[in-house]
Amino acid sequence: MIDKNTTFMGYRRENKRVGVRNHVIILPVDDLSNAACEAVAHNIKGTMAIPHPYGRLQFGADLDLHFRTLIGTGSNPNVAAVVVIGIEDAWTKKIVDAIATTGKPVVGFGIEGYGDHETIKRASKMAKEYVQWASEIQRVECPIHELWVSTKCGESDTTSGCGANPTVGAAFDKLHPLGNYLCFGETSEITGGESIVAARCANDKVRDQFMFMFNRYQDLINRHKTSDLSDSQPTKGNIAGGLTTIEEKALGNIQKIGKKCTVDGVIDKAEMPTHPGLWFMDSSSAAAEMVTLCAASGFAVHFFPTGQGNVIGNPILPVIKICANPRTVRLMPEHVDVDTSALLQSELTLEGAGDKLLECMLRTANGRLTSAEALGHREFVLTRLYESA
Repeated sequence: MIDKNTTFMGYRRENKRVGVRNHVIILPVDDLSNAACEAVAHNIKGTMAIPHPYGRLQFGADLDLHFRTLIGTGSNPNVAAVVVIGIEDAWTKKIVDAIATTGKPVVGFGIEGYGDHETIKRASKMAKEYVQWASEIQRVECPIHELWVSTKCGESDTTSGCGANPTVGAAFDKLHPLGNYLCFGETSEITGGESIVAARCANDKVRDQFMFMFNRYQDLINRHKTSDLSDSQPTKGNIAGGLTTIEEKALGNIQKIGKKCTVDGVIDKAEMPTHPGLWFMDSSSAAAEMVTLCAASGFAVHFFPTGQGNVIGNPILPVIKICANPRTVRLMPEHVDVDTSALLQSELTLEGAGDKLLECMLRTANGRLTSAEALGHREFVLTRLYESA
């Protein structure tokens, strides 16, 4: 299906990264700035506001993650230009300056001292210039290895581990030797299968980093006096779908990294990988949170296998849904991009399913909207570590 000579049509950015979308985003630094951002997006067609509920009185690692996520979102190659709006100038400038290192157009506005009306007017003027500039950018032919692909599953059931997740694994097995940047995570949903992931690590250094991340999460559970994950893992939907333990869920989850891939690196939440290969990112298993983190880490396309049916999307990262549950495909067809239910009837091979997903990936990279994009799903959920000060 694909080889080293495969190409796709993408947008080459100023820092040489390649995106598959050409968004102009209006990015709030904090919750107080959401209304102004949404007003600008309403004024200037072709732009998109990304509201969120956080950004005041955070501190320490939580504040660092907040900045890293917003900066990474604006720096993602699927974004052509960014207008940043914050209540205060200093935090706004910090995000603008970091995004500017990519070379893309970015400007920031602080509301204090101006108010909403003046800020919206000034920001709308720049947003109009950006969206007209971006509309003239042309797609160019790009080698397949420049496409960054992440994955996360959601609403898993027995068909996930038997069909949808292995389909992602088959695709990853074909992308990995070509030199693509790949990512998986969901730290809690590896519980019981962590030794399998550790055994797949490329070397002792990566293995130690992975176990550090996994044990850090286990320490968090222990600090909160939670002896197990029974209140949330597996979820009620997982149980209804036939998964009875977190270990069963973990073994299905791990199918997404295929049979041949090595785990080549480990990153913290919203960090950017530094070399090609398969990366483990310490992350929440909450769908919108992890997909948001993947976007902030720079990934351009996302594989999302589901069993019971999940409707997740993202403002800037195209989310491709894969499902092997014939019931879900029948009842929720508008959310499914790749139907691999034939795997469970032995009417489709795993290699064929992987090729089917890769074909959809290339069509998505070339501009075809995913189901989540067509339906307007733009879930953007920041990960929080602490209470606010």
